[in-house]
Amino acid sequence: MKRGSVWRGAVISGFLVLATGLAPRPASAGDPTYVEGVNTFIETGIEAPDRAPSWYAPMAGKPYAPVFEMLATRGTQGRYYSYTYPVTLKDMIRFHGHDCEGTIHAAANVRVAFDLLFPDGIIDRSVLRGISGPSPCWSDAVAFLTGARIQYGNLGYFKDARYGHAILLYREDTQVAVLATWKKGINNIPGEPVMLPDAIDWQPAVDQNVVMKLKSDVKAQGGTPTPYQVDLLRYLQWKHVNDILEHPLDRSYQVQVLENFRWEDWIDPARAIAAPLARTDTRLKNYPYRPRPISGPDAPGQ
Repeated sequence: MKRGSVWRGAVISGFLVLATGLAPRPASAGDPTYVEGVNTFIETGIEAPDRAPSWYAPMAGKPYAPVFEMLATRGTQGRYYSYTYPVTLKDMIRFHGHDCEGTIHAAANVRVAFDLLFPDGIIDRSVLRGISGPSPCWSDAVAFLTGARIQYGNLGYFKDARYGHAILLYREDTQVAVLATWKKGINNIPGEPVMLPDAIDWQPAVDQNVVMKLKSDVKAQGGTPTPYQVDLLRYLQWKHVNDILEHPLDRSYQVQVLENFRWEDWIDPARAIAAPLARTDTRLKNYPYRPRPISGPDAPGQ
């Protein structure tokens, strides 16, 4: 697998500014489907995101809980909407079925990846592919936030198991692929390395070595942990993700641009369907409008 250099710059007005001090270059290899404020005018912030904590999403109100402004198409054969709708952790948890550390980590990874892929903050679900590990916490997050699906061939699983708790997103129109994962210090999967080099610069409230030891003990008991271990693991995971969301996400997660990206180099072909279906709900997203309003007896011909 080819991996590009670690992204250590910033996105400013659609340009990727590298930390080397070189002149800015476009953060894309192709032309975007649209340019907000130039050839389209999409209104955001129309609906307030639901950030109120609840029993099933107690972390939703944390200062850095991710929020997404999503752009979709009208129905199964429609154009782009002119507005975005908000997605929060509460929406993701309802879709996934429960709150868990996996969903929170996955959402945070997608958020830092989107910050690079969509510098205008508008997430276009019609141009995305995604790769995750096989955990439903992670694959559900990618599917929900990108619109990618196994049946369309644009949702895949990593070929290399070491990336089990990372996320790869590819924007088809600009041809930019990014890998996002946690930084060393908040990871807690026994035996799984952190696949990018950065480490956190803050001290978590939960010792991840304790969590990894507990996970290993629970697994070693063949599915019969003590009731106390079940309660303790849940508590530590809950405490950890709430702690993370008290800090800016770029202090806990990292992103890398993948140069010379090829989808087939990264996905596990054994977990892909042989004959993916054609996606039709985005087919007419840029379809032209009628030249004039419908009126009069000749309306059917408009």
